[in-house]
Amino acid sequence: MPVTVLAASHGTSSPAGQAAVRRLVELVGDALPVQVVRCHVDVEQPSVPAALAAVPAENRAVIVPLLLSAGYHVYVDLAEAADASPVPTQVTGALGPDRRLVEVLARRLSEAGYDGEASVVLAAAGSSDARAVDDCLRTGELLAARLSAPVEVGFLSAAAPTVAEAVAAARAARPQASVIVAPYLLAPGYFLDLVGGAGADVVAEPLITPESTPRELVDVVVDLARAAGLG
Repeated sequence: MPVTVLAASHGTSSPAGQAAVRRLVELVGDALPVQVVRCHVDVEQPSVPAALAAVPAENRAVIVPLLLSAGYHVYVDLAEAADASPVPTQVTGALGPDRRLVEVLARRLSEAGYDGEASVVLAAAGSSDARAVDDCLRTGELLAARLSAPVEVGFLSAAAPTVAEAVAAARAARPQASVIVAPYLLAPGYFLDLVGGAGADVVAEPLITPESTPRELVDVVVDLARAAGLG
């Protein structure tokens, strides 16, 4: 049965975020032998149900969440959309935790001037789903191992500690060190703007930007799609 891949991002009103995600999906489409359609859980169009409605009747659909952890959007929004789909539909796992994403985080920190001396905070979007929070905490552990340095994890919504609290804890632990935040965010947007107000000395770039789409991100999405049976 032919396959259509739906790359489902959260959606954003940020032009930079839109451009960054659009480029990611274009590169995923170049790497896969099937049609790849960009769609969104919220904010932007087409919605996931609208994209599913446009899938040819003879196809099956594979939804790859362009989400860093599996929470409400994966377990409820996308699952319900798959159940209501007019074609057979499978939802893959989220993008993380994945060591390739950690490599991108480490690179973004280096690009922002991290030299091993600053205190590091990982800023995640947050979720009311404990499984998503655990995914982010695991990413923090992986990043700490990658850097051979402590990493505080903070959340921008729905979970504790907040990013501001994590920044304050990092500063209290090492008062003479600067604090740099690694945004565990896919692209520019509302949450990245919030990171700027959390009190850090430096904020690194998110995983993708309009100017930079790390190959690791493309590979993670492609591997999720292929694991769903694309060959």
